Amino acid sequence: MTQWIKIFDTTLRDGEQSPGCSMNKEEKLEVAYQLERLNVDIIEAGFAISSKGDFESIELISERLKKPVICSLSRARKEDIELSARAIQKAKFGRIHIFLATSPLHMEYKLKKTPEQVLETAVESVKYAKSLMEDIEFSCEDAGRSDPGFLVKVLSEVIKAGATTVNIPDTVGYLMPAEYGDLIRYLSQNVPGIENVIMSVHCHNDLGLATANSLAGVLNGASQIECTVNGIGERAGNTALEEVVMALKVRPDIYGDRGTKINTKEISKTSRLVSNITGSVIQPNKAIVGANAFAHESGIHQDGILKQRRTYEIMDAEDVGLVEGKLVLGKHSGRHAFADKLQEIGFILTKEEIEKAFERFKALCDQKKEISDKDIESIVADEVYQAPEIYKLQYVQVIGGNTIRPTASIQLLKGDTLIEGAGLGAGPVDAIYCTIDKLIGEPITLVDFSIHSVTGGTDALGEVTVRIRDKAQIFIGRGSSLDVLVASAKAYIAAINRMLHFRAASSDRIKPTL
Repeated sequence: MTQWIKIFDTTLRDGEQSPGCSMNKEEKLEVAYQLERLNVDIIEAGFAISSKGDFESIELISERLKKPVICSLSRARKEDIELSARAIQKAKFGRIHIFLATSPLHMEYKLKKTPEQVLETAVESVKYAKSLMEDIEFSCEDAGRSDPGFLVKVLSEVIKAGATTVNIPDTVGYLMPAEYGDLIRYLSQNVPGIENVIMSVHCHNDLGLATANSLAGVLNGASQIECTVNGIGERAGNTALEEVVMALKVRPDIYGDRGTKINTKEISKTSRLVSNITGSVIQPNKAIVGANAFAHESGIHQDGILKQRRTYEIMDAEDVGLVEGKLVLGKHSGRHAFADKLQEIGFILTKEEIEKAFERFKALCDQKKEISDKDIESIVADEVYQAPEIYKLQYVQVIGGNTIRPTASIQLLKGDTLIEGAGLGAGPVDAIYCTIDKLIGEPITLVDFSIHSVTGGTDALGEVTVRIRDKAQIFIGRGSSLDVLVASAKAYIAAINRMLHFRAASSDRIKPTL
């Protein structure tokens, strides 16, 4: 009999805290729909009190989705708990998730409370939440550096108060797998009543051990894993959903009858969607979903694969949804075929969004003979999943060469106002960016610039990703074009639009540290 491990997805809350990965309400709903198709058990849709946008996103997702539990994060404060309850009141299945720090470091310096006061606050908050909703999760923030004896006290009391799930976060990614496994086993053996609730693990990746720690927790009594798609999240990220799910699937010899209800064939679609919406590029050697995860260049490896795939592959690419679609698109394809292709590769768009992407698709067909799924994904990311266009690129031209200093001429549209100018740079991209800085009236701090081809061939789309910094925040922009200089300009403008939109929409945003 299978022991089901619940998958608690926090891409829309903890994942969104990854620098530059903020999403608007419509983008969050799109990801939530895909998480439902992926068949996750719980979706942490946001932190209701952090901003009006977060509250509205949670409320919208609660109204629209019917299968998973919809969860809102709360501090151990009455006003947080009340707002979370309001945000998820229309959910078919709702959960309030309360967190409170329990480590000596956090209690002394952040909370400025004694252990006795923390215990009292934890119990009071759970009791109040229980009066509003049945399903309550309680997290001991920084449990990895907390005194195990104190954790036993807190957990036993919040269970008595009505918590149905208790979470043991390694908030700063400090523990080794053996240590974390020992902690989970100790709590499972010493907390009265823990056999009647779900014990959850929530691990961060600061030392690259989030997946290993989460799996160690499962081996020692945990029955829920908190994770994010592609492992995105604060600092070095969170436990990657795709990694823990496939580890449990591939290694029954280690994990026995433990399994998940995840539809693994939706993993690649989900990964690409999150990457496209957030602008967070997946590293090529990323486990399970990276471009090289099922690629083989070594002659020895290729020979083995041709003889028997299991010689160098421990899972099938098809198991995670890596199958090229059979419907081939070209310049004679119509809107219906294009819409079908979008749905096939995981995009559910509005009529207006389909029309916008279709126009770009037809333009590309006039320039490129073969249109791949990756080309279409890049089009959607470029045309649909961008921040509101405060500035829109109208025109870019660059003059350069090995005997002339590069000069860029740029036209931007801000509302109905056309802004244009020219500028010099050390190279063609630098000339473009210096000119844009001058046109918008403020210097932008460029943190990272990367470019790659979406597919092979000299007619491949070039896709550019940039990261810019504004104070402590990082904003990501992506742009694609057959002309890499145009793609560079579009990516830069996209990042600036995200920055300006963030400034306007979230100046009062509260950021949790769970």
